Amino acid sequence: MKPRRVLAITRRIFAQFRHDRRTLALLFVVPLVILSLLYYLLRGGGGQPAVGVVNLDNGPLGAVVARQLESSSQVKASQIDLTTAQSRLRDDRLAGYIVLPTNFSSDALQQGVLRPEVHLEGSQPAQSGTVLQALSQSLLAALGTLPSQPGLRPPRLDLRVTYLYGGPQLDTLDYFGGAFIGLVVFFLVFVITCVAFLRERSQGTLERLMASPLRRGEIVLGYMLGFTILALIQAAEVLLFSLYVLKVHNSGSVLLIFAFEALMALSAVNLGIFLSMFARTEFQAVQFIPLVVAPQLLLSGVIFPVSSEPTWLQAVSRALPLTYVVDGLRDVMLKGADLSWAAIQLDAAVLGGFCVLMIVAAGATLRRRVA
Repeated sequence: MKPRRVLAITRRIFAQFRHDRRTLALLFVVPLVILSLLYYLLRGGGGQPAVGVVNLDNGPLGAVVARQLESSSQVKASQIDLTTAQSRLRDDRLAGYIVLPTNFSSDALQQGVLRPEVHLEGSQPAQSGTVLQALSQSLLAALGTLPSQPGLRPPRLDLRVTYLYGGPQLDTLDYFGGAFIGLVVFFLVFVITCVAFLRERSQGTLERLMASPLRRGEIVLGYMLGFTILALIQAAEVLLFSLYVLKVHNSGSVLLIFAFEALMALSAVNLGIFLSMFARTEFQAVQFIPLVVAPQLLLSGVIFPVSSEPTWLQAVSRALPLTYVVDGLRDVMLKGADLSWAAIQLDAAVLGGFCVLMIVAAGATLRRRVA
């Protein structure tokens, strides 16, 4: 083995990468972008869960607990009336609200029992846990302000919790299940379509079709139907496995869930066809994965709720199609939403518009002369 020959091969690799700007960007730019997104998501000062405090207590303890909640760093609490709290909870503007009943202070001082009422939205277990933790800390801090009485035990907590959706039986898989169903379909369909369509082009099959009497629209539609049928079969398999084998919680229509999957699959197929036109090799096609999938994985609410992101990142999230898939699937599976819900109509309309946009883009990238 001669070192000169080994170094010659090494120099060749460096020279090859030096002229491949896309690969250099994948190696040195994309990791910094992804890490920056994680920084803003984890340390970007996103909003805390919004909580309403309904203080009906006639005694001193309720006011102290309310002030402690308002000063809590875990939640964004504000005092509101009961009707407003109920309305905002149904409109997803609150993660929950806490009612301090009229006899809250008297029960604590005379009977030794704290009886706050907690009403949680319930579809996000992490937010529900944050609200309960903030309440517990506020109650402890409030009790510390009471004058100590020898021989008197601290009041015990009799917490009354109700859930608008879901409940304490929901676990992490139930919350992430809908999002992962959409993500799996999008990711696999996009990758397979992009690589397979590029192979058709690199092997000359697409060029021969373009030279035939077939019209450009017929070619696009034929490829789209072929890939879409396979994608829909995969989507049905993923859905049935998630619901009936993994037992992911579902309160809504299975057909509506599949409709969202179908829209996502159709979008991913045409996005794959569109982006394959900008790659010459399968390696270049794979390079689109971190550029297309990673931002959507981080920003679309799959892992981090969109509401917890910094304001400027929320605007970016609302431009990503996967955001609307995640929102729609979670509304259906966790809240039992149907087509009468305005949020479901908006999610479906945005996904439909994105499908049309990708179909037009895929057709426009086909030319009579194919490289």
